[in-house]
Amino acid sequence: MTPGSSNRPKPRVLVVTSMFPRWNADSEPGFVFELSRRLTGRFDVRVVAPHAPGAATQETMGGVEVVRYRYMVEALECLAYDGGILPKLRKAPWKWLLVPLFLFAQYRAVRRQMRAWRPHILHAHWILPQGWIVRKAIGRRRDWKFVVTAHGTDVFGLNSSWMRKLKRNVLERADAVTIVGQAMRDAVIALGARAPDVSVEPMGVDLSDQFTPDSSTQRSRDEVLFVGRLIDIKGVNHLLDAAPAILARRPTTRFTIAGFGPEEASLRRQANALGLGDRVTFAGPVAHADLPRWYRRAAVFVAPFVQARTGEQEGFGLVLVEALGCGCPVVASALPALRDLLADRAENLVEPGNVASLADAVVRVLSDPQAAAAGAEALRQRIVGRLDWAAVSARYAELIDSLAGEGQQARISEQ
Repeated sequence: MTPGSSNRPKPRVLVVTSMFPRWNADSEPGFVFELSRRLTGRFDVRVVAPHAPGAATQETMGGVEVVRYRYMVEALECLAYDGGILPKLRKAPWKWLLVPLFLFAQYRAVRRQMRAWRPHILHAHWILPQGWIVRKAIGRRRDWKFVVTAHGTDVFGLNSSWMRKLKRNVLERADAVTIVGQAMRDAVIALGARAPDVSVEPMGVDLSDQFTPDSSTQRSRDEVLFVGRLIDIKGVNHLLDAAPAILARRPTTRFTIAGFGPEEASLRRQANALGLGDRVTFAGPVAHADLPRWYRRAAVFVAPFVQARTGEQEGFGLVLVEALGCGCPVVASALPALRDLLADRAENLVEPGNVASLADAVVRVLSDPQAAAAGAEALRQRIVGRLDWAAVSARYAELIDSLAGEGQQARISEQ
């Protein structure tokens, strides 16, 4: 009998996350939704996510049931989204007052779904807080199967002794741990994950239909593009610092910053202080469906990511995959996750935070667009079969289906 056939009920998967589209065409990162949506052929999928002003408390999106839990009066439900929880806490420490309410509401929502819906698998995105909440909700029960996916900031950041203890508690209990990049493997094992239970399973990108090259689109010779949340680890301040040196050699260069987040006001002030004037455009949030035309138009996409003082850094870099899928040349910081993705191609990588090297790399791409395009195509061919959503979701489906079977056997043995 094939998994998900009409001869048996679909296994139920409860996804717990703090990042999820608040409504259709939201500009929030949508990878948790995309994975959930693509699993609905084999599973009944329900997502528990935090509420936000203007969002529905319950709805169905793309075949996925979504339950958004309330944790405060609507006007103050501002802990998640718009840049992420940790950057918001650093920018506005008063929001720590919301954290206990947020955690309690998430725990209560998960327990309510466990009692009423009886999922076969619980899938937590990020070790903290979602992994810890699911770990507490499951308790000692071994028939509840639990997958945690680590995305990077949850592994490399939050490194106080008690936070590491919480992470160890989650990883030692999880039935499977997926990480979105090879660079995270040693770190999660050091935190307590069992090596056989850890698999590298990146989030995906639609490289078949959406993020693809388009020969009818004329690629710019002078637009430098950044797409992403405006938070410290994205390193946009270093790109702005490099802009005067780039303009000195390529005066027609334009810089487009597409995204939103708590650092936006600071970055705008920096651009003004550097005298960049109309050479920099802050485009604000861009709907996911509109991103391909931005990547197809740009001369180069720059990912100047850095490691924060707290240790946080990118675990993978999906925006690079999106850009390469559209045939856009890229320049990126040589963080471990990005080196893995770009196959250590020296011409694409610069030392994190090194403004002079970043400027040199960008000018090199702008000066030789044919060579840059050939390099981008070589990288695109390397990632298509591995990181397209069809391949990624199939691997997650196999993992979840296997654990669902183990959970069913555990329930039978306890009866």
